Amino acid sequence: VQLQAFGGGLVQAGDSLRLSCVASGFAFSDYGMGWFRQTNGKEREFVAAVTWSGGSTYYSDSVKGRFTISRDNARKTVYLQMNSLEPEDTGVYYCAADRRGSSCHPHEYDYWGQGTLVTVSS
Repeated sequence: VQLQAFGGGLVQAGDSLRLSCVASGFAFSDYGMGWFRQTNGKEREFVAAVTWSGGSTYYSDSVKGRFTISRDNARKTVYLQMNSLEPEDTGVYYCAADRRGSSCHPHEYDYWGQGTLVTVSS
C-alpha cells in the first residue's frame, strides 16, 4: 500500500497550490479519502474529505470556501486545490484512506501517505 503526496512548496499569501496524492496497492475506489495537515507541536488537523464516489465532500471551517477536494478513481488520485492561501495554512499535508467512509478523525483512517510540505509566507 502506498499513498504518495506531492505538490507542496513555498508560496506567498493569496497564492494557490494543488496537491495530488496517488494511491497504489489497495482498492482506491472503495475508500473515502481525506487530507490532514500538521504543524510543529500540534496534532494532526482535519482539512477535507471526499467519499469513495466523489459525491460528497467535507471541509474544516478554516478552509471552507478556499479549498476543494476531488478525486479521479480511474487515476487513483485525490486532489486538494488550495486557493487564497494564508500563513496559517502552513504545514505538512497528508493524504489518507478510510475504508469505512470519509471521517474527519485521523484515527479512523487505514492508510497514510508521507506528507508534502506547504509553506505560506506573509
